Amino acid sequence: MSEILIIVDPMRKSDLPAILAIEQESFPTPWTLGMFKRELESSHSHCLCARVDKNDQSIIAAYIIFWLVAGEAHLHNLAVDKRYRNKGLAFMLMEMMKEIARRNEVAVQTLEVRESNAEAIKLYRKCGFVVKGLRQNYYTDTHENALIMWADVNQAR
Repeated sequence: MSEILIIVDPMRKSDLPAILAIEQESFPTPWTLGMFKRELESSHSHCLCARVDKNDQSIIAAYIIFWLVAGEAHLHNLAVDKRYRNKGLAFMLMEMMKEIARRNEVAVQTLEVRESNAEAIKLYRKCGFVVKGLRQNYYTDTHENALIMWADVNQAR
């Protein structure tokens, strides 16, 4: 990104109001405050924020939550503030997930994504993910199917 300094660091409880605002603008059924708090307290959860400095203020532009468990990196949540979309932040956070997985000797990454979420699917394919399965009626709010996608942590793109 040109001219914008991005800092990625761990998510904090004090970040949750800003994260909830991004979450609500990003998803038809957003996570609750309690869900985010549980992730922050979980030993296998990695919660990161991408922050931009604007007018001497740090603003949360994006976040990612993933687990390292059972030999897998499992993406649980990824969202970008609408003002900062299409600037490479989601790709950067996905690459960080892959690097953290690699450093922890995790070989594979996985995620579920709504069949209709073309933008997310495009991003995940760019990150090396391929569709390996389908979960019927996975999303309880719309009964939409989820694509199950996998990627090798050590593959070259």
